[in-house]
Amino acid sequence: MKVSAAVVEELGAPFRVEELELDEPGPGEALVRIVASGICHTDEITRHGDLPMPFPGVLGHEGAGVVVAVGDDVTAVRPGDHVVIGWPSCGTCRNCRDGEPRYCARLGEALCGGGRLLGPSAGRPALRRPGGTPVHSHFFGQSSFATYSLTWAEALVVVPKDAPLALLGPLACGFSTGAGAVLNTLRPAPGASLVVYGVGAVGLAAVMAARLTPATTIIAVDRHPARLALAAELGATHTVDARAADPVAEVRRLCDGPADHALECTGVISVVRQAADSVGMLGTCVLIGGAPAGAEFGLDHLSTLWGKRIVGTLGGSGRAQPLIGALIELHRQGRFPFDRLARFYELGEIGEALAASRRGEVIKPILRMDH
Repeated sequence: MKVSAAVVEELGAPFRVEELELDEPGPGEALVRIVASGICHTDEITRHGDLPMPFPGVLGHEGAGVVVAVGDDVTAVRPGDHVVIGWPSCGTCRNCRDGEPRYCARLGEALCGGGRLLGPSAGRPALRRPGGTPVHSHFFGQSSFATYSLTWAEALVVVPKDAPLALLGPLACGFSTGAGAVLNTLRPAPGASLVVYGVGAVGLAAVMAARLTPATTIIAVDRHPARLALAAELGATHTVDARAADPVAEVRRLCDGPADHALECTGVISVVRQAADSVGMLGTCVLIGGAPAGAEFGLDHLSTLWGKRIVGTLGGSGRAQPLIGALIELHRQGRFPFDRLARFYELGEIGEALAASRRGEVIKPILRMDH
């Protein structure tokens, strides 16, 4: 079938919308009409080579839409279902069996191998140009910067039909990553203190999630005053402008010592060190932001030896279905207002959306598909 998609021709090239051909669903697969897809920082760093996606290819990994067809042996979804496209996983490795499919042993291949992960057509792209030239697909199992996506049916999360479908795509990655880092990874105890470095989409999701916990001190650190003001509205008890003060010193002042938890959401190596230095003995620093490929950071050995934990998290950890379902219900109740972070663009405006995001003018750009 014919689809419109934003193609990256080569490393560092711009997104260009063109008409492609997409395979019909095979065994275990589902065809989803994309209603909207969020733009994530990971799409941008992949375009510049920090994830090894082959090109030409179609990116996009925060898609939401409607199932229009399924292949053989699919029972998890059916045509007409409203879905968020979750991350793919093999389902058979130890981590998948233990309930942590975000850490699938075949994660690299699943997210940016450029073709299907499973099934009789494993490894093959599903997209091609009208002349037959392959275009790499299945970025994070979906390549949702397109009007339709062919994906692994087991990765789909069915959502209520009265939920605002165009808003839900970022729950596949950005919003779930921030919220899950708090709710699944940290699980703050009563009275805990927590500092979030970088309050973009992921960081603000972490702030909103922290407000739902018994943590009593929630500190937001950023360089954009408007984002800090929004963080305060969404649940931060304190804000720190990193341009005007030493964040680590401010955190220690506000907490009367080190914080219990820190979340690093920027991927900037100097900020990684600040986040790690913000927690003390038995404190936990969670690394979330995507740093450039090959980036390294250093820590003071002695202070880390004293029970400090530095952990990474992917996609919010755990299974997508319960986390996404909970965030949708919390949004319905007015307790997780992620709609305040979104601004909509058309697929052809993807360059404008990226530029606005880089300038800090929009928190979460979302592309709506014109059908």
